[in-house]
Amino acid sequence: MSVNAPESYPVPAAVLREYCASIFVDAGVPAADAELVADSLVEANLRGVDSHGVSRVPIYIERIRRGLTDPDPDVRVVSERGGALLIDGDNGMGQVVTQRAVDVAFDRLSEQRVVSVGIRNSNHYGAGAYFGRRAAERGAAVFLYGNAPSTMVAWGGRERFLGTNPYTFAVPAGDRAPVVLDMATSVVARGKIILSSQLGQDIPEGWAVDVAGQPTTEAAAALEGSVLPFGGPKGYGIALMIEIMAAVLSGANCGPEVGDLYDELERPQGVGAFLNLTDITAFQPLSGFGDRITGLIDAIKLTAAEGSEVLIPGELEQRVADARLRDGVPVPPAVAAALEKVAAKPFPTDNASQTAKETHEHRPRP
Repeated sequence: MSVNAPESYPVPAAVLREYCASIFVDAGVPAADAELVADSLVEANLRGVDSHGVSRVPIYIERIRRGLTDPDPDVRVVSERGGALLIDGDNGMGQVVTQRAVDVAFDRLSEQRVVSVGIRNSNHYGAGAYFGRRAAERGAAVFLYGNAPSTMVAWGGRERFLGTNPYTFAVPAGDRAPVVLDMATSVVARGKIILSSQLGQDIPEGWAVDVAGQPTTEAAAALEGSVLPFGGPKGYGIALMIEIMAAVLSGANCGPEVGDLYDELERPQGVGAFLNLTDITAFQPLSGFGDRITGLIDAIKLTAAEGSEVLIPGELEQRVADARLRDGVPVPPAVAAALEKVAAKPFPTDNASQTAKETHEHRPRP
């Protein structure tokens, strides 16, 4: 990295969103879909989940250019029985496919009250919180499960088999921001290790093991090895549950069948997901539910230990988002360089073009 390069570029969210959307449009993604994908990535950065933010743009574009992801898919319902639907994503971008599934589910929700959607033939959909929060704001409780490339050992296993299979839960919370739980079933999302590798940084102990099964703090060695399930056998059990619902049930690729986003640039991913929406008003008025959630949150917060604070899932991320909306999204020079390279246009920060090029030329190789 150039000694003169800043630690990060603070970029206004709207500017970063427009820049990334233009990259997708140039790659053949329809404007509305390009804006959706860019919005989901920038929101991840806003909420401090940088591993699922704009650092993903270059690999998304690479897969589109190689014909491994369809930039304009024909996402369709292939089976519908009451409140149970199956959607084929036509190998489209994961955010596009998942949002279409959410929209289809809401179309049926007023009549069915509970709708479940299996999703197959999709790709990496980014941070599940993006979809969970929006569904909750529309008055639904949402569960979203997704499978992923096999980068995690089964508990007691000797080699990778399951993905870091993310799990999202969200509900409205009256006049507060929705409660949003969005987590990988590994100790840490693999995207954080990928980002550390891109930035030439070590990772904390306990995140991963190398190919020999030994603990490592080297990001590159961890990417060759395996991430670990959180909570040992408990995290493994939840990851297996998600694999069954997101892949076995939907007919998507399972386990090692899922194409790796970064390392397998010769085949589509075939990712699966499972979405469940529940209409809150089928059980009680939305205002009453909001009052009960607010009361629950207030009661939980009163249990805080002295000098500490009890946080609600999604609350810390919302605080980060508030700060980054005010101060700008911090984009590391290495990420800015990668974006500028794939965009073939200057990164939207004063002097970013030259500094990003210097960073790209001098950054450590993963």
